[in-house]
Formats: sequence, structure tokens, C-alpha cells
Amino acid sequence: MAMNAQGVRVINPILSTIAQGYLQADLVGSALFPRVPVEISGGQILEFGKESFKLYNARRAPGGSTKRISFGYLGKPFALTIDSLEAPVPREFLRDASVMPGLDLGERAVNLVMRSLLLALEVAQATLATDPAQYDASHKITLAGVSKWSDPASDPIAQMESYKEAIRQSVGIRPNTLLLSAQAFSAAKTNAKIREQFKYTTADSLTVDMLARVFDLKRLVIGEAVLSDDAGTISDVWGNNAVLAYVPEVPTSMEVPSYGYTYTMNGHPLVEEPYYDNNAKSWVYGVSFERAPVLSGITSGFLIQGIK
Repeated sequence: MAMNAQGVRVINPILSTIAQGYLQADLVGSALFPRVPVEISGGQILEFGKESFKLYNARRAPGGSTKRISFGYLGKPFALTIDSLEAPVPREFLRDASVMPGLDLGERAVNLVMRSLLLALEVAQATLATDPAQYDASHKITLAGVSKWSDPASDPIAQMESYKEAIRQSVGIRPNTLLLSAQAFSAAKTNAKIREQFKYTTADSLTVDMLARVFDLKRLVIGEAVLSDDAGTISDVWGNNAVLAYVPEVPTSMEVPSYGYTYTMNGHPLVEEPYYDNNAKSWVYGVSFERAPVLSGITSGFLIQGIK
């Protein structure tokens, strides 16, 4: 029997578009590692240092040679990780068992899978961003004693200014993004120096936007995600940490200097055409997500640990 166009199509373009645009509010790793497309599953990370912010002399005499510049250099290797999961839509959910689920049920199945895939990505991003071994001595600190934000004598505002200056001195640009773990945000909201900034306001509690203004940052996000192990123990994905970084507001490609990126295979995540599983009496929707978070400009980041 001849195969028609529907038979040879293995990717569902409509649901793939939905999956690629799927976001989850409590997952914020993309603030440090925005997605950029790549065409290969492995290679070398395009890394950035001071040369990406250097002022070049572009003057050229008539007939003279044109100077060349390059942004970034090939650094450590990367290999995309392939995550794949499926979600069934039971036949009992359908009025007519012979009819394939409509877009609404298919989208719900895809979103269920995407929640799990994006949590796995969030864990990978947090593991990389909070690893002190990735930072040099001038771009990380572990707070202790009176420097902890939970101590009444601590001054997070002054601390943050010094961390921002460390980045500016390294790459010539100020950071614009701060990711606070849920524990770090809790300590910030009750810190005496921070609350002093708002003693004449009528606000009942400190908001994310208010804290961003105190730290003079364009973007501040809170890592609220939690993870449950096989024993049912719950832990914070972002721990007791904060990461300060420079990340472009609208990254267009991996060639734009940034603290980090999530290298993502072009067209991913992608949704396969659903198939019917006779044993489960369900239509099954599969999603594949090929990606890898990478640190592309680590000197434009600063790791703060032991905040609370």
C-alpha cells in the first residue's frame, strides 16, 4: 500500500510549536541560561572574555588593510543530552474510541511531559550554576557569621555592590540578572538593612520588584523549584545560593556574549505523532528534548553561597 503524506510525517508540527513555547512560572533557570539553537549535537562552547567588550580601532587608511576582530573563542566541549518521555491519553477520555484525541487533549498530554522535562533541565542548570569549581576565586564567596543575610548585622546591599563591581572589573559591563534561591529570598525579605529601605512605604511585604530596585538590577528571579527523590524527600533545586550574572535581555544567537546559554537542537523540543497502544488502550504522545546548559562567560557571573 502506498504511504501518504500523513503516514510519513513523524513529527507533529502544531504540538511541537506548543511544546517549544511552553513555560513554567516556578522554573527560572532560563534567566541565566536562555535557549539558543544549535545545529549539531556536540562541539565546543563559544566562550567570551574581556575581548568581547574591547574597544577596537576601526580606522583604515585608503588602500590599507582592514582589521579583523572575533568575539568569543572555542572553549570546553559540550554534548547535547537527549531527554524523551511519553504521556498517554486513555481511550476512556474520548467519546468515540475510534477518534484520535483533539488538540486540547493532545496539548494537555504534551504539557504534562514538558513539566517533567523542564524540571530536569532546571536541575541541570542549577547544578552547573551553583558549582563553585566553575568559578575563580574572585567570582565566588561563601557567607558566614555576620555576613549571612539572616544575621541582623549583615548588609546585602553593600555586598551586592561589591559583587557587581567584581564582574564589571572582569568584563567591563555590569551584571543585570540575579537569581535568588527560595531560601535566599526568604533571608532577603527579613534582612534589617533591606527592610530599612522601605520603612516609609505602606507595602506589607517585600516584593521581587522592590528587591530588584534595591539592588539596582533589571531582572531578579526566585528559584522556587523543589525536587523529590525516590524516598519522597523534598529539596530546593537552587539550594541556599544566589547567582549574579550578565545575560543579554534579548539573546539572538550563541555569538552574543552571555554568562550562559542552553544550547538546544534546532526544532526542539519536538512532539512525535501520537500512536495507539492497544495494551494500554491509549493514544500515546512522545516528546524529545535535546539540549545542554553551558557556561559561556563565567567571568560575567558571581556565585554567592551560604546566604541564610
